[in-house]
Amino acid sequence: MKIEAEWLARRLRGRDAKGIAVETARLVRSGELPVGSRLPALRDLAFHTGISPATISGAWTALRRQKVLTGRGRNGTWVTETAIGNAPARTGRMGAYGPGALDLSLAVPDPALLPPLEAALRHAATGPDLNSYRRSRIEPSLRDAVEPTWPYPPNALLATNGGYNAVYAAVHALVTPGDAVACEEPTAIRLLDILEDAGAHILPVACDDRGPLPEALDGALAQRPVLFLYQPRTHSVTGRHVDAARIAELGDSLKDQATLVLEDDGLGDVSAHPSQSLGARFPERVIHIRSLSKSYGPDLRLAVMSAPEDVVERVQSYRLFSAGWTSRLLQNAAAWLLSDPETAARLDEARSIYAARRSALLDALETRGMAAFRGDGLCLWLPVPSEPFALVTLAAHGIVVLPGEKCFLHGAGHIRVGTSMLADGYERVADALLLASRPHG
Repeated sequence: MKIEAEWLARRLRGRDAKGIAVETARLVRSGELPVGSRLPALRDLAFHTGISPATISGAWTALRRQKVLTGRGRNGTWVTETAIGNAPARTGRMGAYGPGALDLSLAVPDPALLPPLEAALRHAATGPDLNSYRRSRIEPSLRDAVEPTWPYPPNALLATNGGYNAVYAAVHALVTPGDAVACEEPTAIRLLDILEDAGAHILPVACDDRGPLPEALDGALAQRPVLFLYQPRTHSVTGRHVDAARIAELGDSLKDQATLVLEDDGLGDVSAHPSQSLGARFPERVIHIRSLSKSYGPDLRLAVMSAPEDVVERVQSYRLFSAGWTSRLLQNAAAWLLSDPETAARLDEARSIYAARRSALLDALETRGMAAFRGDGLCLWLPVPSEPFALVTLAAHGIVVLPGEKCFLHGAGHIRVGTSMLADGYERVADALLLASRPHG
């Protein structure tokens, strides 16, 4: 099957090699570009897209490395039979490392700092309606536990199977392929995977240490996105925090728009900052998601979403194609934890320990002349002259980090270093990071 250049050009919105590669891979995953399809000649596709043949060639080269495409030159370029499956483009290509590696690529809670679940589960096992097939949005116990600390009076609440499950369900319920979605950049790799899987046309919104820049959001809003996605509390990649003044500025940009706002509070109550939201200003347009995984345990598989009634109904209707409700056992266990004074004290202690681990590595870096953004959270976001050089250098020292390139649509020059599990060895890690941050060439 030969693909016509004009047909493919209409489906490619990216303007650089990386964007074209991502969109082409999505077309393959969705089946729009079937296995065995022959792609149009570079010159023909360049003519219809207005993009240089060299740029498109760069995209095809990247897809050949991923086994999505095969062939070149006069024989043509084809969608290979070993094309990528349905795994997320970024998360699905995370590496596997040997048992001796110090894996700092993840920003996850330390299991030793999470609250014990035995008492919570015993309490939850006596809850009402267990094993019922009644499809409920949220258990009364969990609703009563979260409402006092919610950043605005919620219109409607929905329990979901984790934070990313909530984002996935909301995006797929509200975004149709080709819709524009504004998203802060950098951002969590799974958020980008979710948007790309939904076929969204992603509009990156540049950020500084206080979050999305209002002028960058204004530029994205000019393209009438259906959704704006950002993290208002502690950012899971950079550790920044959107302060009250910046929240107000973003609200001013959004006030005359119809764009929905999706707020991802992925770090939840382990954040050093209070919960905040644009929901009080735009209750009819804000979707706010708070994950419980980082603070109370990932195996609770729980998050809570607040949104306008019609949005919650659309998301719940979408969920009826799979899990029609979230485990009542886990909801009631989470409600118990949220109301337990000992758990609250343990959470305060965990927050302090995470801050101490992060500060210990920052202090070690500063003694070596390396300044880094202090921020908050479970990781450091460090600029480097070359990501490939940094990754290879760290790997040679038995250390694995997350390449910052995964957190951008079009960008690089950073690494994310997880600190939540780093209880010692700060000098060794700082020495390796210093070497990885040196210019080379």
